[in-house]
Amino acid sequence: MALLGKRNLLTIVRGAPPGFYLDGGSHGEILLPGRYIPPGATPGGKIDVFVYRDSEDRLVATTQKALASVGEFAGLKVVSTNPRIGVFLDWGLDKDLMLPIREMSGPVNVGDVVVVQVALDPQSDRVFASARLNRRLEITPLDTYHAGDAVKLLVMSESPLGYNMIVNDAHRGLLYHSDVPGPLQIGQRIEGYVRSIRPDGKLDLAAGRAGYRRVGSFAEQIIAALEAAGGRLPYHDNSPPEAIRETFGMSKKAFKQAIGALFRERKIFIDPNGIRLVNPVKDR
Repeated sequence: MALLGKRNLLTIVRGAPPGFYLDGGSHGEILLPGRYIPPGATPGGKIDVFVYRDSEDRLVATTQKALASVGEFAGLKVVSTNPRIGVFLDWGLDKDLMLPIREMSGPVNVGDVVVVQVALDPQSDRVFASARLNRRLEITPLDTYHAGDAVKLLVMSESPLGYNMIVNDAHRGLLYHSDVPGPLQIGQRIEGYVRSIRPDGKLDLAAGRAGYRRVGSFAEQIIAALEAAGGRLPYHDNSPPEAIRETFGMSKKAFKQAIGALFRERKIFIDPNGIRLVNPVKDR
């Protein structure tokens, strides 16, 4: 049976002037309009499509790629508004996705990016968006995560402490400003890892990869910057965080960890005036 709001691999039943009709199981035949038919597709073959309802409530298929499927979260841009019913979001398909008034968490304007979950109304069989994320995220991750686990993160909102993130399309966590290499945008996706799990079950997060590999990548950036500057730079443990972020694209904490690792490996010297290479590259 075809799943609404998701990608499906469906069999092509027959061709007709409007396009191909696909086997939707209990949903019956589903039209794939001619403009979406890929070269080489023929009756009897299978085709990868996204299934949803059009503006006339008919089931249709498309080979376009939706930015999110039912059950997933995404940051989507507002393309139009209707004060009586809600707003419409660009989710990568010809037909925009509706965010009903009842599912909005606050006022939005055209051009805004809203983090939503794509959902399916069981009564109308229509796909819609919901920005009421507190109802849709699992509050306590229990034993799902461990410190150091790699996770996929989506920026949900910014707070005085940092960024509230959606973790693996299921839970919420906090990425502190001190652990962010630079400003993030609402709806942006980044890689991260679990720094710690609080007693209440909430997640503290960090950007990038866990462990030495993460420090190593920052260390490589610092070495490259030193080489480009002739072997010396005026940055050290007491440099302002803003200057470090602007120069190296990393937080001060990450900078201190990286130069500490480089110092222990005897690759750099650290002194009151900055950092310098032990073996600077000489011009030839």
